[in-house]
Amino acid sequence: MRAIRRADTKPELALRSALHRAGYRFRKDHRLDLDAGARVRPDIAFTARRVAVFVDGCFWHACPEHGRNPAVNEWYWAPKLRRTVERDRAADAALAAAGWRVVRIWEHVPLADAVAAVTAALGGEE
Repeated sequence: MRAIRRADTKPELALRSALHRAGYRFRKDHRLDLDAGARVRPDIAFTARRVAVFVDGCFWHACPEHGRNPAVNEWYWAPKLRRTVERDRAADAALAAAGWRVVRIWEHVPLADAVAAVTAALGGEE
């Protein structure tokens, strides 16, 4: 478990690189202390535009398309993955309540589509 990255995953690095090349500037892995006392760490945060971007791994965040239930130690993994999904929903709700737009991108989404989703959330320009 120690080798599992929380930040700087390959899909996240590719998206950040593409956004930076397109001229967007952002904060990475920036902790947001919200009004309700919630703390959220989006992978990419556009603080001036109040847009939070998360790049979710298919296994860890239970992708409906590619996620799978582990066959070994299901007693451990099933609740762990369920808590991750619940934490994601709570973070989305807290950000929305604070006036942020949330963009969640699965790791399997093509890079061009991911950049388009972020650009659309930003209003097309920065």
